[in-house]
Amino acid sequence: MTTTAAPALSLTDRAAYESAVEQALAASAAYYGDGETTLDDASYDALARGIAGYELAHPEHVRADSPTGKVGGGVAPVGEVAHTVAMLSLDNVFDAEGLVKWDASLARRIDHPVAGGYAVEPKLDGAAMAARYRDGRLVQLVGRGNGAQGEDLSHAIGSIVGLPTEVPGGATVEIRGEVLLTRAQFERANEIRAAHNAKPFSNPRNGTAGTLRAKDRPYTIETTFFAYGAVELDGAGFLAGAGGSHEAVMARVAALGVQTTTATEIGLRVYGTLAEAQARVEEIQRLRAELPFGIDGVVVKANDHAEQDAAGSGTRHPHWAIAYKLPPVEARTKLLAVEWNIGRTGHIAPRAVLEPVEVDGSTVTYATLHNPAFIRNTGLMVGDTVVLYKAGDIIPRVEAPVVALRTGAETEIPLPEACPGCGGEIDTSGERWECAGGASGGCGKLPALRYAVGRDQLDIDGLGVTYLEALVEAGLVDDVADLFFLTREQLAEATGSDKRADALIGRLAAAKEQPLNRVFCALGVVRTGRTLSREIARHFGTMDAVRAATPEELAEVKKLPAANAPKIAAHIAALGPVIDKLVAAGVNMTEPAADRADAPGSRPLAGETVVVTGGMHGPLAGLNRNAMNELIERAGGTASGSVSKKTTILVAGEGAGSKLAKAEQLGTRVLGEEEFATLIADHLA
Repeated sequence: MTTTAAPALSLTDRAAYESAVEQALAASAAYYGDGETTLDDASYDALARGIAGYELAHPEHVRADSPTGKVGGGVAPVGEVAHTVAMLSLDNVFDAEGLVKWDASLARRIDHPVAGGYAVEPKLDGAAMAARYRDGRLVQLVGRGNGAQGEDLSHAIGSIVGLPTEVPGGATVEIRGEVLLTRAQFERANEIRAAHNAKPFSNPRNGTAGTLRAKDRPYTIETTFFAYGAVELDGAGFLAGAGGSHEAVMARVAALGVQTTTATEIGLRVYGTLAEAQARVEEIQRLRAELPFGIDGVVVKANDHAEQDAAGSGTRHPHWAIAYKLPPVEARTKLLAVEWNIGRTGHIAPRAVLEPVEVDGSTVTYATLHNPAFIRNTGLMVGDTVVLYKAGDIIPRVEAPVVALRTGAETEIPLPEACPGCGGEIDTSGERWECAGGASGGCGKLPALRYAVGRDQLDIDGLGVTYLEALVEAGLVDDVADLFFLTREQLAEATGSDKRADALIGRLAAAKEQPLNRVFCALGVVRTGRTLSREIARHFGTMDAVRAATPEELAEVKKLPAANAPKIAAHIAALGPVIDKLVAAGVNMTEPAADRADAPGSRPLAGETVVVTGGMHGPLAGLNRNAMNELIERAGGTASGSVSKKTTILVAGEGAGSKLAKAEQLGTRVLGEEEFATLIADHLA
């Protein structure tokens, strides 16, 4: 794995060093104050490494208040509560070479290579906390502080998910872990703060810090706790019978009902070799974008307590554990402008135009701004410095403005008063604004047609955007139904080729035979997509039944939110003329009997919840995730995207990674591609 750290800041003289120290201290003080630091995590790390490098070369210049070698940069609130055992932070490595060096150092300290295995778990991006239980009751919460003493944060008791106020057996123990805001909690927190005219949190990490230290607010913000360790309290001997390893202790903590790192999607795993631990780090990095909370690294530690004791600790870090930092997925940049675009259903989506910035290995210039409600709730302004998040293949998104960095030159974001596509009225009744004309209006016409002919809808391969534009401009196509009335001559003129026209005639004929769920999906009904289209088609069976359904009847469809039913029903009614033309063209309007929700429960996957991971080959070759989900449901099963205790079958294709490992950990039934294809052979097209 290549180096993941941002380059250390190069400090060439004492003046630059003094400035860097002041900047680091100010950023740390802000973070440990209201949580609104002026530096992102990666920038602070680079600054700290630059300071440390300068001090190594110029020891005579080292300031007494330098953040180097101090927990919390030396400015964390110390508080009045003494820690039972020093609560240290972790030292960092940034690549495989650094991990090997740490392992060699650990082996020297314990006089032999690690024999008890390496525990690997996520480095959660939140705030460290010690939770003290006495006689089964949660009596005190203590922040890390300077490692020797910490703040009393007991006012947060009762607001932290995963940290029960009582545990069974009258246990007395101190449990240590990380408090964080999940992404859902972060969004909810900013909604709550907007309702109380408070400035938004710029990211979940800063929001966690600010939340834990706040007292006497007129509102409560929920956070989440994951334990990563435990120490004895009052000599109660809780750990005496917990086994001599980190893994065993975490199992005992989990048995109390306290949430541990084992409960995360990544989990806690123990490996016999460093190479296996390194491979797991790389696997976690690939999984990172799917997590419901932020991580900034992976923790690798000696699993055996005897080896931990032999390695010991320094003044700031334990020698038996290391944090393997991952590339930053957050960055700060300037919001230059906001564009408003039209989606396939007439959804009016704001897009951020950004000062280009490098995030997770790519240069980002544009990002989603969610919806107008997000702009309103966060108080976002043009010219703001914003926190940008991007991981893996997800669409980059703006998290929030960094209010502390405003200069006064920022300007309000003008919200559209008319549809930017057709100039018509805007439906502002929901958080997502829409063209009042919907996809049937001129503004949504081309996006709606591009969506309708896509692989997962009607699958009319070869009818690309250029040809669709030509057909629309010629006045030949106004909606998806018009495609089925095109003549060979019209297609030849639009595509510039008789051969292409002949091919499209064949594909249009095949599209008429698509099942109802794909035809319905091609209509682009608001608040629906592939999954919900399948559920609606399976529930009603025919288009006539779908059109006759009331909002209350639609609300009975599996996975369909009741609040969306009225809008869906209204849009289906508005699409009546288009549906009538599709019927006239001979397009199929029924769901195959084998795919119906009311079909007999004797199908091979009846009662099964199935997750697919990896690439498919053999009889399943060429099937993408949507096609696999359709196949699962056709065979009577329920398709899912993530492995959990509810998962009954995992289909493991080529390159299966973390989902396979989690399925094996849970004892889930795992089938290869050939085995699965044999099981559902009667339902393969």
